Amino acid sequence: MPADWQSVINDFKAVVPAVDFWSLRLVREEAETLCVREGVVQPPSLAQGRGVHISLVDRGGAAWAATSALTREGLRDAVHEALGWLEVSRRHALVAAEHQPRPQRSGRYATHIETPWEAWSLAGKLDLLQDINRALKVDECIVDWQARLSRRQIDVALVTGDGVVIEQAFHHVLPGYAAVANRDAQTQMRSGGGWGSMRQGGLEQLAAFDFPDSARRVAEEAIALVEAPECPDTTADLLLMPDQMMLQIHESIGHPLELDRILGDERNYAGTSFVTPDMFGSYRYGSELLNVTFDPGVAPEMASYAFDDEGTPAERDYLIRDGILLRPLGGATSQARAGMAGVANARASDWNRPAIDRMANLNLEPGTSRLDELVASIGHGVLMATNRSWSIDDSRNKFQFGCELGRLIVDGELQGLVRNPNYRGISATFWRSLAGVGDPDSLEIWGTPSCGKGEPNQMIHVGHASPPCVFRNVEIFGGE
Repeated sequence: MPADWQSVINDFKAVVPAVDFWSLRLVREEAETLCVREGVVQPPSLAQGRGVHISLVDRGGAAWAATSALTREGLRDAVHEALGWLEVSRRHALVAAEHQPRPQRSGRYATHIETPWEAWSLAGKLDLLQDINRALKVDECIVDWQARLSRRQIDVALVTGDGVVIEQAFHHVLPGYAAVANRDAQTQMRSGGGWGSMRQGGLEQLAAFDFPDSARRVAEEAIALVEAPECPDTTADLLLMPDQMMLQIHESIGHPLELDRILGDERNYAGTSFVTPDMFGSYRYGSELLNVTFDPGVAPEMASYAFDDEGTPAERDYLIRDGILLRPLGGATSQARAGMAGVANARASDWNRPAIDRMANLNLEPGTSRLDELVASIGHGVLMATNRSWSIDDSRNKFQFGCELGRLIVDGELQGLVRNPNYRGISATFWRSLAGVGDPDSLEIWGTPSCGKGEPNQMIHVGHASPPCVFRNVEIFGGE
């Protein structure tokens, strides 16, 4: 726990009145980003934030408030605001006060770090990004190129009036690079090195993204895509690589299974879900090869933790097993509202937001097929990698996704590249076409640092691990 937090806790205890239950969530975040674009060092950024979130439950009411004024007077003002809302909630409660979670167990969690951010000097980090820039500029047709390296440190403490204290410390690294190639009227971008994703840990995690070693290949693929033919319009088998499976899992399993969305909370903003409460326990979401877990215990995955932001201990659970839908992504509050079992996934993006149902580590469990066996199983199809675009309807059912890179598969063998590969489907039937799942050696850990949801909006990090997967008879099309 940061050294000054105990005084904040003591000041809060001095100003909070006697209520049935209170909690104080303290958050401190620091983020730093370095970028070199076209060989020019961009202005570095350093962002810092610190504040507290207050919850009060008393006599049938529940209310919240937040402040970054961490003085006794600032805390008193926040408590006064919460008490005002507490009175309103007694008359117009949307969620029953008895449904508010009360953590029962104290504990700690901290990211395992082998090589801390400070182990490399600023000059050393910038030299590495310059080296990557030189590797990306392999030809004059590369018209834009850049490399980035970021880190984020988040400290969270949850203290309750019942004497529970939960302390968690997280450290993420966000690397990546991209190259844009142009020739005549054709422009293509290829990214790599973890671009758009991140991992929990220190600088040792860069190697898992092949950072910086894949930089030249990324640039060469951007050039090759400019010269490649357009992806054909066809119905064929689809082999999705792990970095695209990330988005497929995120949009057509993760969001539809959020319990607050199923209960209607997001309907006027981010949409509803085609999933209904009666489906759990019997609905065939996918083929028997589909096994999806909520797993907060995968150390390098970005949303690993020991407790969610409501203070519920986090444990691995199957959401879908052998294709059958078992449980939703619902934290303790939503579980109480719906009378259903869920998982510890109530999460808040910062000190000034309440915890709501969010994806965390949502993983597709590996099967038994090697990657070459998946390719060999396809007579006519397309391999696609790295998301470029996405669109999905407001019930998280009909979708259309585009990828950076495509490669034809003919008679079980990989052929040449195709550009602008896209595919579309319907969540309720797409996963039933799952016909092949890669083995543990092919599984990769990905995720996104910017999943949006909630009003006011909350951008939060989400982890997804998956092997490559084969889907039968998918509608595939190009970009022209």
